[in-house]
Amino acid sequence: MPSGKSGNGGGGGKGTPMTPSAASGIQSSQAKSGGDMSSGGFAARAQGAGARNENTGYQSYGHTQGQGKK
Repeated sequence: MPSGKSGNGGGGGKGTPMTPSAASGIQSSQAKSGGDMSSGGFAARAQGAGARNENTGYQSYGHTQGQGKK
């Protein structure tokens, strides 16, 4: 029976947030495998999520992504 908790990704943003570096790897993998490279595809959504997280100052493993407000 599901516990109601989601794993990595999915479930409304619970899990590990996307970084620009991870989005780049996804795009590269999708392109090499002939995956969907359209503006609505997974690689494009990953890139958008990475950019949003960077612009909001998401902190990953002690490193600040983006500038944030001071």
